[in-house]
Amino acid sequence: MNFNIDLKELARRESEQVEWKENGDDIKIAEGIVKTISAFANDIANVGGGYVVCGAKEIKDEHGFPKIQYTGLSANQLKEIEGKVTRYCQNYVDPAIIPRIVEIENPENNSTRILVFVVLRTRHAHIYRDGETSKYYVRISRETKEARNGVLRQLLTEKQEIEYFDKRTNTRATEADIDILVFRDSMQEMGLLFPEKSLEDYFSDREQIAELVSPLFVSTDLDRILRPRNFTLLMFGKKTSITSKFPEAYTILSIYKGIDRSEQTAERYTLTGTIVEQAKRSIELLNTQAYTAFDKTSSKPNQVKYPMRALQEAVINAIVHRDYEVPEPIRITVFADRVEIKSPGTLHWGVDKEKFLQGKASPKWRNQSFAYLFNKLQLAQSEGQGIPTIIRTMREEGCPEPIFEIELESLTCILPAHPRHQIIRELQEIQDKVILQKYQEAKTQVLTLLEKDLYNFRSLDLYCEVIAKLKLPHELYNFLETKKLDFSLVNPSTLINIAEILAFDKDNVPYQNMANRALSVAMSGKIEEGQIVKAVVNLKKIGEPDDVIEFVGESMLKYPNLAHNSTLLEKRATARMDKAKKCITAIKDRKSNTTTKKRASVLCEQLLEAAQRDLNLALENVENPHEKNFIEKDFNFLNELKQTYKKTSAK
Repeated sequence: MNFNIDLKELARRESEQVEWKENGDDIKIAEGIVKTISAFANDIANVGGGYVVCGAKEIKDEHGFPKIQYTGLSANQLKEIEGKVTRYCQNYVDPAIIPRIVEIENPENNSTRILVFVVLRTRHAHIYRDGETSKYYVRISRETKEARNGVLRQLLTEKQEIEYFDKRTNTRATEADIDILVFRDSMQEMGLLFPEKSLEDYFSDREQIAELVSPLFVSTDLDRILRPRNFTLLMFGKKTSITSKFPEAYTILSIYKGIDRSEQTAERYTLTGTIVEQAKRSIELLNTQAYTAFDKTSSKPNQVKYPMRALQEAVINAIVHRDYEVPEPIRITVFADRVEIKSPGTLHWGVDKEKFLQGKASPKWRNQSFAYLFNKLQLAQSEGQGIPTIIRTMREEGCPEPIFEIELESLTCILPAHPRHQIIRELQEIQDKVILQKYQEAKTQVLTLLEKDLYNFRSLDLYCEVIAKLKLPHELYNFLETKKLDFSLVNPSTLINIAEILAFDKDNVPYQNMANRALSVAMSGKIEEGQIVKAVVNLKKIGEPDDVIEFVGESMLKYPNLAHNSTLLEKRATARMDKAKKCITAIKDRKSNTTTKKRASVLCEQLLEAAQRDLNLALENVENPHEKNFIEKDFNFLNELKQTYKKTSAK
């Protein structure tokens, strides 16, 4: 094969594919070169191989970026390095490697040469043995490293030196480790249980339960005992058998109230049994986190915290595609603002990382049997659709993009909560501070929220509550004046709260005017039934009697069940008595003419009779002893008014 090597092109390649060596005649350096050559041949990253360039080194330019300096090799150096490396590749590497050797003129000094070892990917797993150690090497990023644990198993599986985990025979288990009831139920659920077949037909080393699934058992050569494959045991095994044969094949699900693990208390669930049972229980627990936040002011009033579909797909991906040879459980951690699902084992070596993060990667299975059977159980999507579904459903619900953290021996999927729920969490924190009487802290935090969204009615309500606790109506007035709050955009119940606080200072005219304006806007809007009583109480303080009488009447027509509300009846009665007092004043006034006095007299009698009816009905329906006492005092005042009216009209 003819290799036309362009050094400038090599310098632009990923460091994963190129190793630069200034020299190589030293034994240790030569051994390092051979280890790198074996790593390129193993090619766990599936990039096709790599290049070892001797006579050049990687330095930094004046801006801190990588730059290649060509030091070159003399004729003797070149011959010595080539000899050592090719000899070590024959003697120390198994199977032996024969790299292609290319000699290039040094572009910066034509008296020296650059030596390039071109290494192609092979179908073997190459081990480096120097008489002292026996190790497999792989290329991870820009470094040559020993393949250990999961990385080693990944290499050997890829090179087909060992069978895939799910199809591997479990030599420590027998038919007795399979739960017959679990097996029957699962087969029936998958539509793979046929009445004409006996259990022995399925428990076989020849019969396949489905076209793409290996036989459930393997018959050993020595004793002819049926041994289950790993997927058989993990899908249909007894709980005790799975725990003893795979002590790390379980799931830990933890729920924290805060945004980190600093909370002293947390819910913790250890989920064992078959991987199907673990998946179903995990999804069941996580579905309680996908609750809906209601906001009637939003164009989308019902907003889930997490899409259930995204939670399910993330859990299934973690269970189906995890590396069961990494001695760690699956960890699902729920925080107030996110769900983290950490699966042992890194991304499958055949999956392109960038395409994976975009949800566009071609499907690759670490455990093909699990993927197929979970699909038959309708727990998993069709091949390759899990990650795209997570990304799509999160976007559709308006949630932040999912985050995937890919590490050497783990893959973590992070699902951030919808922003509305994050605000709810902050509001709950403020509410807790109010309960604990930390009013200044609560005020500071809620003002921060209002800087982000001035018209969030929950934040405004909390701010009003804190101001009321601190008895600072002037701060509320200044806040409303400074922010130029448009009352027409504010929730009616919030406006009632504003009016109540400002009405507290009866002698301050600007406060009373603003309270009256807030209350007027509230009553002109869609005020809720539960807020009507509160509105009337405040209206009685700052409004005119006619306003109270009219508003109570309209409310009772709109909500007939309020017709017997003792508070509304009492407030309307006192408003009518206030008007009756003005009528008596007009009758007493010497400047009033006869017609005016007659009209005032008729009106006064009507008002006093109506007040009497309201108070009678209020007394019949009152439940609160304190309120009953008020009504009885109103009766006394009503009787006094009647006596005054009689005396006045008799003159």
